[in-house]
Amino acid sequence: MISAITENEPLNLRYHICKIYFFMQQISVEELEHQLKSDATIHVLDVREEEEYRENNIGAKLLPLSRLRNMDAEDIEGWKNEKVFVHCRSGQRSMQACMILEQLGFTDTVNVQGGIIAWQQKFGDKKLA
Repeated sequence: MISAITENEPLNLRYHICKIYFFMQQISVEELEHQLKSDATIHVLDVREEEEYRENNIGAKLLPLSRLRNMDAEDIEGWKNEKVFVHCRSGQRSMQACMILEQLGFTDTVNVQGGIIAWQQKFGDKKLA
């Protein structure tokens, strides 16, 4: 529950917290898999770190959150006006990544709820189509 804003809390921080919970587009792994079947041009971004990606991945484009935090999204600059599905391990870092991407001018970011953990629970080692 979000408490009342106090004098000591910056309004900007409160705004971003509210945005995460109320305004960010979210999608389940089941919905993502359905989208993948119906549209071959979907962009899926993995924001985990390289070591995590090497251990297991679903074939998404890797751009670690650590790079995004430095405002480095050059590798996906061409996706700015297209839908970008963002995933991580559990869905927390991908929420941060969506917010950063929006600050960088990306117009349609979608957080994948549950991340690769939810994907593997539902689809095992299945890769993106």
